[in-house]
Amino acid sequence: MAASVLPSEVRSDLSAAALTSIGVGGPIAHLWPVQHPQDARNALAYARDRDLPWWVLGGGSNVVAADAGLLGVVVQPAKPAGLGVEILDVSDKCVLVRVRAGVAWDELVAHSVAQGWQGIECLSGIPGQVGAAPIQNIGAYGQEFSEVAVAVHALDTRTLASVRLESAACQFGYRSSVFKTNPDQFIVLGVDVALQRDRPPCLAYAQVRDALAETAQPSLTQVRQTVLALRRAKGMVLDPNDPDSRSCGSFFVNPVVPAETAAAVLADLVRPGETAPRWPQPAGTVKLSAAWLLERCGLGRGHGQGRVGLSTKHTLAVVNRGGATAAEVLAFADEVAQAVQARCGVTLLREPVLLGTPSLGDSAPTAAT
Repeated sequence: MAASVLPSEVRSDLSAAALTSIGVGGPIAHLWPVQHPQDARNALAYARDRDLPWWVLGGGSNVVAADAGLLGVVVQPAKPAGLGVEILDVSDKCVLVRVRAGVAWDELVAHSVAQGWQGIECLSGIPGQVGAAPIQNIGAYGQEFSEVAVAVHALDTRTLASVRLESAACQFGYRSSVFKTNPDQFIVLGVDVALQRDRPPCLAYAQVRDALAETAQPSLTQVRQTVLALRRAKGMVLDPNDPDSRSCGSFFVNPVVPAETAAAVLADLVRPGETAPRWPQPAGTVKLSAAWLLERCGLGRGHGQGRVGLSTKHTLAVVNRGGATAAEVLAFADEVAQAVQARCGVTLLREPVLLGTPSLGDSAPTAAT
């Protein structure tokens, strides 16, 4: 049943630029906070009865929004009044928790580390909300969300029914999931995750391991602080005093290519005495480093002129240097991707979600972090 009038908590005085980490995008017609499944149903009904487009926008850290604005209904998982973390079950080795979509991801990580729960400590500092974690299958420094995911709670936008998708049904892949490949089908409302008790932290990533080499038995807290330091050094922790953090994070996904393609690219670009980053993948494929490819193609840190450029700290971040538009951001990113394609024949795929008009690429409703 559609809302005859907008609820009082719906806002029409904000812009996408104010709600996204890269700071671009026009006005939002109706920003509709969602605490419960019925809130999402009401928002969708309002949009559909008035033939308005709709989108989901969480923390705004992985989003480029249209300069023309989001002139429809923008569903936003609301921050819960309390912590938003419910313990469902505890055993000697594991704790099962349910987390609301509107919880800030790093708040969940900080809480888990403080409780001695292992499994997401290396995902410290990732901006955005918990609801975005399964969409993107976030990962960093040797851990991925899919490794702890038990289930995702969502609203099926086709039937308006609340659904629980077990981990296998989420179709998790590298920075992908059923929620990303079918962006108009689900609105994520919460997640169930299983974290380990009395287990040492993950030290799978070489940079983390090296930073803690002189620490005999690193704690979860030490690993979290190490990861945060590594991210800050790359401008990957949101900081109003760091202009390099005015970005979407990594703008391009590390490409996965056939082994023969990887061999040809590396033979061409690797310098004498150098070992290039590469990670073997299933089915005879290899994952290459997008950042390394950019640098070898002459697109290093700080590349670009004007209001948009690459971060001075991290090659993969496209930064709004001040006053940039979404069109400028996307045009610059396209130039970068085309340069890599022309130099080594590798296609770089965009990681951020585009929200808005067809000129920005995505006219269908979609979900974002």
